Parts: sequence; C-alpha cells; structure tokens
Amino acid sequence: MRTRSVLATIAALSLLATACSRADEGEDTSDTAAQDQGAAAELRLGYFPNVTHAPALIGLEKGLFEKELGKTKLTRQEFNAGPNEVSALLGGSLDIGFIGSGPAINAYAKSNGKAVRLISGVTSGGAQLVTTSDISKPEDLAGKTVVTPQLGNTQDVALKKWLAGKDLTGKVQVTNMENAQTLDAFKGGQVQAAWLPEPWSSRLVLEAGAKVFLDEKELWPDGKFPTTVLVVRTEFLDEHPQTVKAFLKGLVASIGYAEDSPEDAQAAVNKQLEALTGKALKPETIKRAWSNITLTFDPIAGQFKQLAQDQVTAGIAEKAPEVGGFADLTQLNAVLREAGKPEVDAGGLDKK
Repeated sequence: MRTRSVLATIAALSLLATACSRADEGEDTSDTAAQDQGAAAELRLGYFPNVTHAPALIGLEKGLFEKELGKTKLTRQEFNAGPNEVSALLGGSLDIGFIGSGPAINAYAKSNGKAVRLISGVTSGGAQLVTTSDISKPEDLAGKTVVTPQLGNTQDVALKKWLAGKDLTGKVQVTNMENAQTLDAFKGGQVQAAWLPEPWSSRLVLEAGAKVFLDEKELWPDGKFPTTVLVVRTEFLDEHPQTVKAFLKGLVASIGYAEDSPEDAQAAVNKQLEALTGKALKPETIKRAWSNITLTFDPIAGQFKQLAQDQVTAGIAEKAPEVGGFADLTQLNAVLREAGKPEVDAGGLDKK
C-alpha cells in the first residue's frame, strides 16, 4: 500500500510539473491562440470583373497583394454576383472575398454569425437604374421587365425595396441575368430596365441607348452606401491573422495607387477586365463608370442595419438578418495606423 501511495504521489507531481512547464512556456488555451497557425500557404480570393471591384483589379494587375503576401500563394476566382460567392465562402472553397453588402450580410446570417467577418470597405456608389427612353415615371415600369444580376444580390434587394416604396411590387416583372446577357437583351428589346453595378449601367447607357432613371446615391444620406466590401472566413482570420493583415496592406496600397494615379488605375482596371472578359472597356465607358464610384476603406458600417431591414421590405427575407458582431476591423485599423491614415468606425457592428 505504501508503494502504491508513493507511485500515486509521483504521478500527481509529474502532472503538476507538466502543467507548470506549459504555463511557463506561455501556452494560451484560448481558441484564437490555439488556432493561429502563422502565415497561410495559400489565400483563395474571390471578386467580380466589375468597376465596383476596382481595388481588387488594381491590386491584382499591379501585384500589390502578392508583394505584401510574400510566400503565400494567391489564387483567384471570379464571380458574376454575390450569392454564388457566398456559397463558396460558406463551403470553405474561398478565404477572402470582395462582395456586395447584401450577400455579405446573408453569408453572416446563414451561418448564425459564425462563418464570415466584415474586415474592410471597398467602394461606395456605382449602381443605377437605367431604362428605355419612354419610361419617365415609376408607374411607367408597370408591365415592364427589369433585370438585376442575381436573385438576392445587392442590386436585386435595392430594386425590390424601391419598387415596394412605389407600390409596384408584383406589377413589374423582375428577372435575373448575367450582366453581359442583360446588355444584349436590352439591345434586343427583351428588357426595358435594369438595376446594375458599374460598368454595366454605363455600358447600357453608352452602347444600348439607355438613360439613367435613378442613381442609387440619391436614396442614401450624403450619397454614401456600401456597394462592395471585403469579408473573410472567420476560421481563416483566426488561423492566419498575419496573412489577412498582409492582404489588407495590399488593399490600402491599391486604393492609394488609385488616389495618386487615377488614370493609371483606370488603365489597370481595364487591363484586368480585358483579361477576364476578353474585351476592354471603351475609354468613355470606364471614365463614366469611374466617376460614379468612390474607393474607400470605410465599410459605412452604420448603414448595415438598414440594409438588413431592406431585405424584409424587398421580400427577400421574413426577418431582418442580425448584423451585430459582423465587423472585425482590428487588422484594418492596425494597417491604417501604420500607414498614418485615419481609422474607420465599426458603427457598432463589432458587438453583438
């Protein structure tokens, strides 16, 4: 019995010594510390071939993201609209995505606030309702076909909310098409109106004879609303915070490049669009599209509760998605501080 007692004491002391050793090494058993795996071997990036995603296109064309990422391999994937990108994020095949504010909210809501985090703004503005010349008032849209890029995307929600406010719900045929198909359909007379992001609204105006019926800027305070934002999978953020920070440095450099050299930035965007779509924009098209957007790190977070409520008004959701806790601007503000730039406000979205 004495032998067993001695052995038990030795075992207990051994366990205590092991625990003390781990404590001395500074081991942190919190989830974040346990998950931090340093720089990622690969970062899978999603974005659209749109002018509203200009910072993504500039950064890719000029190698600004790769410069900051170092040995981390950057893999690209293009999307036509937000819902498809949401599926990729939630399915784990994408790490960081440039995406519209509406689908970004949906990604957060569908995962019960777990799968993604809002980490930066990208662009404000750059969406218009364009129509045939005979449409002069909202009532003229009754019986007409209006196109948006995809069901539930940012422009789809904006259109349906606006239609509801004009008592036109159910009186207008809303359909969804890829942007290039919308241009052809408008030229052929199959559709009479479209709510589109840039450069597609400009292309319909300059190439298909459409007119601007409404610029979405007119519907928001000071004309500011988050058209494109940047989101990251929460797991990727936890596992590779330094990689996320490096990518954000590339984003800051991209927007800075556009501010310092707007003509060169437009040329960079156009070169990427040509590579992605097989055709560059005409100079007048990209110039018009560029004039309708504002590149900004600020996600304009204070408007996200309204954007969530808009989904109910639009008939996309029965209940406004919860957006509390969606934003994590820690890495962005660290980058901005280091660059001597003003920090951005989370607008309460950093708290549940």
